[in-house]
Amino acid sequence: MRLIVFDMDGTLIDTASMIAEHMNAAFVAAGLAAPDPQLARSVIGLALPIAIGRLADSDDPDLIGRLVDSYKANYRRSLLNSADREPLYPGAREVLDRLVVAPDTALGIATGKGLAGVERILNVHDLSGHFATLQTPDHNPSKPHPGMLLRAMAETGASAAETVMIGDTTYDMETAKAAGVAGIGVAWGYHEHGELTRAGARVIVERYDALEAAIDSILE
Repeated sequence: MRLIVFDMDGTLIDTASMIAEHMNAAFVAAGLAAPDPQLARSVIGLALPIAIGRLADSDDPDLIGRLVDSYKANYRRSLLNSADREPLYPGAREVLDRLVVAPDTALGIATGKGLAGVERILNVHDLSGHFATLQTPDHNPSKPHPGMLLRAMAETGASAAETVMIGDTTYDMETAKAAGVAGIGVAWGYHEHGELTRAGARVIVERYDALEAAIDSILE
């Protein structure tokens, strides 16, 4: 049994510019300065209320709630006319298509994105049938808490030794470490190579066509 768990934003889909755009709009509408772009990029992967709290440097639940609602509304409106703004990274589809039919292999998602957004994106890309388990902040603590991976393993029957987490941020690698599973970092996402290594990535891949060999080297 192998359980291969993917992060979404920055790992499967490229959404940095879209997230930054709607984060800026939410902050400006609330009378706040737009977040620093580098800081906004750095919090991608966290549950939305936690990410917004960090960007606003606030723990005021009313302010955070207003910003979250505004961000979600902006995101939904943008998708009415921009269904192509959440593209898969080059090579992702081919790798997923091969992995889903590999013997004794299950695929999962563990992401800071809400479940409704995850299901919508998987439907858009015709990937809904690829994943045996979907883990989001709707029913788990935010990364880097290990809850998403622990629940994914419980749902699929995989052990920690049979599981790998693939992601682009330190939150993904810290989640993997906290759950006792191996982490593979991807270099095309939102955190730097050195950050991923320091956070515990077992290996970092530069291209999707190198990912399967990296998985095989860990889950022999």
